[in-house]
Amino acid sequence: MTEKADRPSFIRYFMDITELVAKRSTCLRRSVGAVLVKDKRLLSTGYNGAPSGIRHCAETGCLREQLNVPSGERHELCRGIHAEQNAIIQAAYYGVSIKDSTLFCTHLPCSICTKMLINSGITTIYHASGYTDPLAMDMMKEAGLEVYRVDTLGEIEKVL
Repeated sequence: MTEKADRPSFIRYFMDITELVAKRSTCLRRSVGAVLVKDKRLLSTGYNGAPSGIRHCAETGCLREQLNVPSGERHELCRGIHAEQNAIIQAAYYGVSIKDSTLFCTHLPCSICTKMLINSGITTIYHASGYTDPLAMDMMKEAGLEVYRVDTLGEIEKVL
C-alpha cells in the first residue's frame, strides 16, 4: 500500500488547523489560532477574542487602537484573550491534561502566554509567524522548550 503524495505531515496538518481556528478570531488587529496536541491527538483549540458573553471588538472598537498601544506592549490593555490562553483555558474547562503536549500556533507566543505555557507543561512549540518579544524567547530558552518555525511551504526551522 502506498501513501498519497499530497497527504500532509502531522506538523503541516496541525499547522493548517491553526489557520482554520484563527478564522474564528474576533480581534480587529490580528487573527491568531492555537491548538494543543499530544500523541498526534488534538486536545484543545483557541483563538484570540473577547471572553464568552462579552461584546467583541467589532462591536466596541479596538481598545488598543483607541489608546494607541503599540503591538507587543501592554497586553493587559485589551478586551481579548490570546489564542494560546484560550487553548489552555478550554483544556482546563473540560478537564484535559496538557502536560507534555505541543503547541501549534499561527504566531510565536508573547511573554504572558509563554509563562502560562511553561507552567502548563508544554514542551514544544511550532509557529508560523514571528512575534517580537525578546522576553518570551529568553524564557522559552531558559525553560528548555523546543521551538520551531514552519513556513508556508512546510519547511521547518529550529529556533530553540
